[in-house]
Amino acid sequence: MQGQRQLKAGSVLCVGTGGLGSPLLLYLAAAGVGRIGLVDHDVVEASNLQRQVIHGTSALGRRKVDSARERIVDLNPNVQVDCYDEPLTSDNALRILSPYDVIVDGTDNFPTRYLVNDACVILGKPNVYGSIYKFEGQASVFNHQGGPNYRDLYPEPPPPGLVPSCAEGGVLGFLPGIIGTIQATEAAKILLGRGTTLSGRLLLYDALNMRFRELKLRKDPQVKPITTLIDYQAFCGMPGVDHGGSAAVLEGDGFGRLSTRDLRDRLDQGWKPYVLDVRRRIEAEIVSFDFTDRVQPLEEILEGVAHLPLDRDIVVCCKVGERSVTAIRALVDLGFDPKRLHNLEGGIVGWARDIDPRLPVY
Repeated sequence: MQGQRQLKAGSVLCVGTGGLGSPLLLYLAAAGVGRIGLVDHDVVEASNLQRQVIHGTSALGRRKVDSARERIVDLNPNVQVDCYDEPLTSDNALRILSPYDVIVDGTDNFPTRYLVNDACVILGKPNVYGSIYKFEGQASVFNHQGGPNYRDLYPEPPPPGLVPSCAEGGVLGFLPGIIGTIQATEAAKILLGRGTTLSGRLLLYDALNMRFRELKLRKDPQVKPITTLIDYQAFCGMPGVDHGGSAAVLEGDGFGRLSTRDLRDRLDQGWKPYVLDVRRRIEAEIVSFDFTDRVQPLEEILEGVAHLPLDRDIVVCCKVGERSVTAIRALVDLGFDPKRLHNLEGGIVGWARDIDPRLPVY
């Protein structure tokens, strides 16, 4: 009874209500956590449902925070659910995280992970971390009782495009169920003050071989103290897109970045670039642009170089705009003029969302 009262008095903020957030939110609500906060600025899509089990087909097109709140309240009407339907930014992070005892990171991108970590360090909040990719997952607890934080594990983010997101690389649908449940367990243990958490340990899970491993994690004395929040998009090398009707040039790399609307407008004005799709061929069979000139998977980009024009602008696209950045950098290394190369931000999924909703999304 004492432990149940502690859970009832406790509060947890979950950043992200997707693959990781779905199982952990369900179990925290069922366990009797008294207050749960939801941060998400996305809507439910059909392609989410194989792993985001808190949502259902009846919620397609709805805000994820509303769909998740409805399911949580149906499971346990005594939970106070706070919804934050807004992107987590350096301007609002401290305000949003401040009221909660435990923060759970259910995100899938590096800028938000660093933002959540740094805000937790500044506020003195434990950060329950999880990440998933293809068939593997990780979990740990950061910034708890003097333990290490995320920057002790990853002091610097990887180069943009090097690590694909779940949308690009895919993920086994069962995997977030395992990692999310581990995160829920760690959050409950922190609220209860019981057991040994994953602080100072990084848990690695290999689903294909059904194997868990553990690495020790220590504080890095070389890491600078975290005292303020920064521009995390810039820190991770992911500047925003200029939606003013022209390509935004990425300083340093020199190639163009086109929003979906930029590309549509320029095509309507008579622009005729060479369009290179670097997705796998099986993806192109699901959906492709009718103006694509060549499908050349990223893994085979070197084999297709001879077919690419040197005297035309080239628009490189993929599913959501990440593999295409890697392909462009490879082309630049091979001698292509970066001023003639343009990345389609958001990829074909963004085009289906913003321009042509008739296209299937996978």
